Amino acid sequence: MTSRREHRLVFLLSVAQRRLQRWMAARTQNSGVTAAQSGLLFILGQRDGALMGEAGAALDLGPPGISGLVDRMTAANLIKRRADPDDGRAWRLWLTPAGRAAMAQSKAGLVEVNARLTEGFTEAEIDVVARWLTTMQTRFPRGEDE
Repeated sequence: MTSRREHRLVFLLSVAQRRLQRWMAARTQNSGVTAAQSGLLFILGQRDGALMGEAGAALDLGPPGISGLVDRMTAANLIKRRADPDDGRAWRLWLTPAGRAAMAQSKAGLVEVNARLTEGFTEAEIDVVARWLTTMQTRFPRGEDE
């Protein structure tokens, strides 16, 4: 009879997330752009002029979260917020030149982060990890915890 190894996945995910966030925060102290801000810059780099709600959904942030992020990034002159011409209640987000420069710097930093995350693992192993982490979004959909 074989016993299944106990992996303590919730604990391991929590510790990994905290350590990665601390490491990234220390690395981005000089650039002034946080990981969350980089995420919004990347989204706008692909879809400049995205609706604020769309950007929030892409980052898995609710209205208060995306609103605060947008406020901070607008104050830092990384993005501009403009009313949607078709719906005066909605806002569209646009990169500024400073935001484009910050996005390029964040992309360069992402190469180092990804290299550290994948070091010592084969591409096939990373594919399995990425597939497993991606399933978390469907197994635990947004809204079940709210």
